[in-house]
Amino acid sequence: MRSHYQRALKNHLAIPFVRFINQERSGGIVLALAVIAALALANSPLRDEYNRFFDYHFGFMFNGKPFLNFSVAHWINDGFMSMFFFVVGLELKSEFIGGELRDIRKVTLPVAAALLGMVVPAVLYLLLNGSAPAANGWGIPMATDIAFALAVVYMLGDRVPISAKVFLTTLAIVDDIGAVLVIALFYTSEISFANLAVGFAVLGVMFLANRLGVKNVVFYGLLGIGGVWLAFLMSGIHATIAAVLAAMVIPADSRIPETAFIARIKRHVRLFENMEGNDVRTLEPGQVDILSKVSADTIHAVPPLQRLEHGLHPWVSFVVMPMFALANAGVSFVDMDMSAITGSHVAAGVLVGLLVGKPLGIAAAVWLTEKTGLGTRSRSLTWRRVVGLSFLASIGFTMSMFVTMLAFDDMAFQVQAKVGIFAASILGGVTGYLILRK
Repeated sequence: MRSHYQRALKNHLAIPFVRFINQERSGGIVLALAVIAALALANSPLRDEYNRFFDYHFGFMFNGKPFLNFSVAHWINDGFMSMFFFVVGLELKSEFIGGELRDIRKVTLPVAAALLGMVVPAVLYLLLNGSAPAANGWGIPMATDIAFALAVVYMLGDRVPISAKVFLTTLAIVDDIGAVLVIALFYTSEISFANLAVGFAVLGVMFLANRLGVKNVVFYGLLGIGGVWLAFLMSGIHATIAAVLAAMVIPADSRIPETAFIARIKRHVRLFENMEGNDVRTLEPGQVDILSKVSADTIHAVPPLQRLEHGLHPWVSFVVMPMFALANAGVSFVDMDMSAITGSHVAAGVLVGLLVGKPLGIAAAVWLTEKTGLGTRSRSLTWRRVVGLSFLASIGFTMSMFVTMLAFDDMAFQVQAKVGIFAASILGGVTGYLILRK
């Protein structure tokens, strides 16, 4: 009877849950649910408790003085989001080594689309918000939310060919690089060069360890968090930049090469086959020892870069991103003064930048690249699909929201920007879905 319930639990709960976690679109679904929950809490009778929770400060004491004493929202944006940017850095390095960005000649089209798809939204925003301090939000409509955009693409299934998925993925990757550079260069406070020097010194140690063949993930984790991240946080440069730089020095080669791994596994299998078993359900100590060696060799055969990327991706998709959404997406419309939105053109600038600038910039880049002979579309990447994908690229939720928190200290501007992001992301996602569905 017990085994029957165990099988039922496995078949009806465990296996479907694992399948959901492993699906590409699942991260976007969970993120969307977190956004809905944040909006519901911010507009419910619990809105005061919701705001107080994320404003609550905690940290450490050092020599009787507070140290790293931040609000819950600050810890999420500077701490947990560093994990998100670390995974972004790992994915970028993977793409440069053996992915879509390995041969720049093959990705001219999406790279050009990404670049013009960042420039045009920023220009349109500045046309509507040319004077300070609203002009500081020009980086908000530049970003594409890869999780939401790819979630919509995978919902469409076979209606979107592989070439179109590769185009959007590559565009979003280059977009991430642009967003990281914009944050590093334009959304940085006063810099402490002493702390910055410490951070780069630790980065140098990590790079040297990589070159010397150190593959220990814990070693890089301790130096990355306790050295690079902390030093950059104290320097004034946004700590998420430290996460990207730390990802770039993670080893991309394994401790055991592929050929050596194959030879070892074959030898382990032969030893396991030749070892005398028993008539009970448990294994012999020698068999357990062989399987332990197989497990250790398997771990050592995976490069630390890919091991970290694979291990952290579920945490980022299903913990970090929803936490970020809960902390930042809660816009309260209860008793909202409409002048808070119409008082300036921030909301309009973000909306026009994302919903008009992104599709216009991407489509113009594809047309110009083809006209100049620098790139060409595949036969399945029709103009209809280019337009549909360009509207999906206007979903700028996560990165746009993140830049909003860096660009504005004024809560009124933050609310306006968030309203523009919500409107553009919803309209762009629905429009892109309907175009690609045909």
